[in-house]
Amino acid sequence: MRILHITNHVQKIGNGIVNVAVDLACLQAKSGFDIAVASAGGEYEQLLADHGVEHFYLNQSRTPLNLIKAVWDYRQIIKEFQPDIVHVHMMTGAILAGIFRKNREYHLVSTVHNEFQHSAVLMGLADQVIAVSNAVANSMIRRGIPAQKLRVVSNGTLRSPRHKKLQDYQPVEMPHPSITTVAGMYTRKGIYELIEAFKIVATDFPQAHLYLVGDGPDRQMFEDMVENPAFSDGCNGLRQRIHFEGFQSEPQRYMLATDIFVLASHCESFGLVLTEARETGCAIVASDVDGIPETLDHGQAGILVPSKDIQTLAKTLTQLLSDRQLLDKWKFRAQQGLERFSAIRVNEEILAVYRELIKKDNIIKVIETRELANLN
Repeated sequence: MRILHITNHVQKIGNGIVNVAVDLACLQAKSGFDIAVASAGGEYEQLLADHGVEHFYLNQSRTPLNLIKAVWDYRQIIKEFQPDIVHVHMMTGAILAGIFRKNREYHLVSTVHNEFQHSAVLMGLADQVIAVSNAVANSMIRRGIPAQKLRVVSNGTLRSPRHKKLQDYQPVEMPHPSITTVAGMYTRKGIYELIEAFKIVATDFPQAHLYLVGDGPDRQMFEDMVENPAFSDGCNGLRQRIHFEGFQSEPQRYMLATDIFVLASHCESFGLVLTEARETGCAIVASDVDGIPETLDHGQAGILVPSKDIQTLAKTLTQLLSDRQLLDKWKFRAQQGLERFSAIRVNEEILAVYRELIKKDNIIKVIETRELANLN
């Protein structure tokens, strides 16, 4: 098979969609397939090259003139690489590959990573649609994607070609007890609720610290919130105990050092970061929304709390910090049954989707040929 992956870029900025696409490209090349990636480029180009993956430049910025050029560039890439499979990971790529395909010259596969986006329904332009969780699959069915077109391949990035071995990461030095999140600084990631919950927890635990690892458009708003004297007055130096760490290329160093990992998202298709937090042995608290319960074995590997519920989140954190035995129990449970989150397993299941699609198409072609012969 010749497989072309399309993503907006291959930058090393903590974008889970890009990370999954890069993992697949590297692992598929390692399996002996001819692999290429089309994107606007980025730091992962070298990793791709090291694995024998060809990279084509494709700028998919959504301006009228650039989109016209993108269509031309895309058709040139298809002409040169001649893929059997085009696998799109983002909406613009799905439009390019779906609308500008000539005579079904390749099989089109899409992966729905962020189903909460209205544009996610456009991923249905593909012949086969991969959902990263059962929650995503059910959502796409409700939005009109035929069930027979969907396949669920649960996400996973453990043992990724992008990662070092866990023992090779040097944990950061941080005080204890500590609470950490690794997330984009977006309102939808529940950063506001986590900070408010920590304010409640901080009163009873004056030595506790909160680490916010990640960057994003709402970061300044959250920093202003913490800097506001009205927020932190009387809270034992609260402003000095909340740390905005920005984007970190090795977030495992924070996870290895922390006591509790929190993902307080309002919506989350899967929560890839939770698999990495599980691997490092954090006690985990996360929102009971969308694909998160699947990532935490429906509450067996982490504590699920209602989304946007500051009081329940604070109460849960307080319980864990108050009971060392309970904290250790959840750290242990997080690390059980992790093999299903390996990038290798994800790749094998996606290759099976490709093969199924090609086989089905070949059967259809045989039937059509026979029907034509009978007519003649």
